[in-house]
Amino acid sequence: MNNPIYVTKFSGEKIEFNPSALRNSLIKSGAPIQQVEHVFDEMQKHLYDGITTRKLYQIAFKLLKQQRNVFAARYSLKKALRDLGPAGFYFEKWVAKLFDHYGFQTLTGQILNGKAVKHEVDVVAQKGDRLILAECKFRNTVDAKISVTTPMYFLSRIKDLSDTSFHFFNKEMKLTEGWLVSNAYLTKDAIAFAECYNIRLISWDYPQEKSIKQRVDQGGLYPITCLTTINQNEKDVLLQRGCVLVKDIVRDKSFFSTLRISEKRVKNILKEARELIELSGINEE
Repeated sequence: MNNPIYVTKFSGEKIEFNPSALRNSLIKSGAPIQQVEHVFDEMQKHLYDGITTRKLYQIAFKLLKQQRNVFAARYSLKKALRDLGPAGFYFEKWVAKLFDHYGFQTLTGQILNGKAVKHEVDVVAQKGDRLILAECKFRNTVDAKISVTTPMYFLSRIKDLSDTSFHFFNKEMKLTEGWLVSNAYLTKDAIAFAECYNIRLISWDYPQEKSIKQRVDQGGLYPITCLTTINQNEKDVLLQRGCVLVKDIVRDKSFFSTLRISEKRVKNILKEARELIELSGINEE
């Protein structure tokens, strides 16, 4: 019997290699099963005891990209969200785009007067009789978790703001909901506390059917940092111009004017962008 292979996580913890988990992660790239199996078989050749999760990701990304750029782009979603850092300013912009997708009007970086003190609110979202104040908790490390102290702190802010009326989008309203949105994971205590005090949560994998991962795939809400056909400097330029989603560059070709790239590259980038959105069953044309 062969000895088991152990994988080293970002934290240094070693876990036994799980072939099923790897195969499932490859399937989520959107690649057809035949190509998934090809990539999976190729990866077996690169395995060794103690291999890091980062190295596994790099190998999978490279092999998927050889099959088709768009598969690697979709596979890289979690990293692409971390690339909205380093401080998370663009993650807040992405969260606003998330609410926009569901028909909300949004603002970011608002200073609001509470009963006791002023508060900087990451995202304000309004739709009908709903006024949402969202706190964005960005993390740029792979295994980061949001502990119970974060929703506890957020609850105190919500309480200080709950009795005040705010004028947004030509309407006077009071806060109706507080949302905590993170690209990281949540501890069990953080979830239990938030559920007890009616704080809405969205994280990378929570809630299961409406997590960031699920919402991105269902709505084609891929950040521009997913694309494999543009380099990091170009991504930075696009983000600075307000191009946060892959959809943005498909809808508004003027973003390309700041990149000063050839028509051939423009076509390649648009091809990947459109294919990525189409994997979600959405037509942006």
